[in-house]
Amino acid sequence: MRTIETLLTAAMLLPQLSHAQPRNAEAKMSVLENDQIRFGANLTLGGAITHLSTKDGPNMINSHDWGRQIQMSFYSGPKPFEPNGKKPADHWKQLGWNPIQSGDFGGNTSTILEHRNDGKTIYVKCRPMHWPLNNQPAQCTFECIYKLDGNVVEVTSRLVNARDDKTQYGARSQELPALYSNGPWYKIMTYTGAKPYTGGELTELSHKPENPPFPWNHFQATEEWSALVDKENHGFGVWTPGLQSYLGGFSGKPGSGGPKSSPTGYLAPLHMEILDHNIVYTYKYRLVVGSLGDIRRYVYEQRAPQQGLNFVFKSDRQHWHFQNAADKGMPLKGVWEVQLEQNNPSIISPPFCLDAEMVKTVTIRAAFKTGEPKARLIWTKHGNKKPSPEDVISFPVKSDGITRTYTVQLAGNENWHGTITRLALRPCRKGAEGSRLTLESVRAQ
Repeated sequence: MRTIETLLTAAMLLPQLSHAQPRNAEAKMSVLENDQIRFGANLTLGGAITHLSTKDGPNMINSHDWGRQIQMSFYSGPKPFEPNGKKPADHWKQLGWNPIQSGDFGGNTSTILEHRNDGKTIYVKCRPMHWPLNNQPAQCTFECIYKLDGNVVEVTSRLVNARDDKTQYGARSQELPALYSNGPWYKIMTYTGAKPYTGGELTELSHKPENPPFPWNHFQATEEWSALVDKENHGFGVWTPGLQSYLGGFSGKPGSGGPKSSPTGYLAPLHMEILDHNIVYTYKYRLVVGSLGDIRRYVYEQRAPQQGLNFVFKSDRQHWHFQNAADKGMPLKGVWEVQLEQNNPSIISPPFCLDAEMVKTVTIRAAFKTGEPKARLIWTKHGNKKPSPEDVISFPVKSDGITRTYTVQLAGNENWHGTITRLALRPCRKGAEGSRLTLESVRAQ
């Protein structure tokens, strides 16, 4: 199986190359504050977060152009995206369909549709703009709910799609959200080890990119958080329960600069998602202000310990995606029916971190109609970007379209060891018209 955690395109990876400076617009801020932190959503920029600080400290959020801030950002096809023949800027055309909360590369801002602030909670709804196009509103809406709790901002974000184009495009890495810091907050700190929530040594992500000249790196934050901090290890972290894939780095000269300066740190929690034309997609995250110790301690105290894996495909894809396959779109109707008309289809899980010794079996509740007597379960180990050739097990299936429980025995398999970070299901080798997999659940125990 080829690597499924692809880099985002070069255009997105180089924010300092924006072709236009933002148009002058007086910021209309909606503010929340308590005795620990101050928070501001910019109503000129679709309600994106442009201020985050301690009560009396400096603002940590960068707004050099409308592609930064802390904001919602999504990706889909086609590439290039040319609505009614309108051409994107050549430098950004690789991004395809890319609505973002603040505005576009030309300085046009998103439009607020609703806003409420009762002193405890902010609600904003906006019509986003397509970053690669000049003054092109998107056929979707963004909503955010912001709430303070001590030194934490609790955020719920929702995309509501209403695209005329009903084509199902492939999964793309989605920024959930995109976060940009000012120059003093240049260190990316996280835990990437195989034993999360044990107090192990933190990792500082190198400024040296894995794919020069792009300034960002992919990494797996196995404790589901990462932080942008200064030389004293103070700043802010983002915690995304259930999400471990991240992209991050620093562009420019680290250590100084304010909200309008070019140097910037970047973080984005990522899920590979298929964004259907009518999808309603909600995600949650928390911004934690303070020291590295404060950030990590908060996550440890608030997390819900999980035993094994339990994916039930009742109303959504559970952050799984497929390659060389298709489905009927969202929402699901109690099961996930995947069409298998192409060769070598794969259904792929999100990243996780699971000790193989704690898992004896993977149980798959599904109906196969593939014309083949076997399916394959593939796994990836911690530290590997893709599975090793031997990390696979075949298991017999009944290809009659009847739902059954398939229990795949992994205890005792010589290749099932260490820390497992991803699963993939290969239901067949040959695709055919009418071939399908109806998937109810995948559980690892």
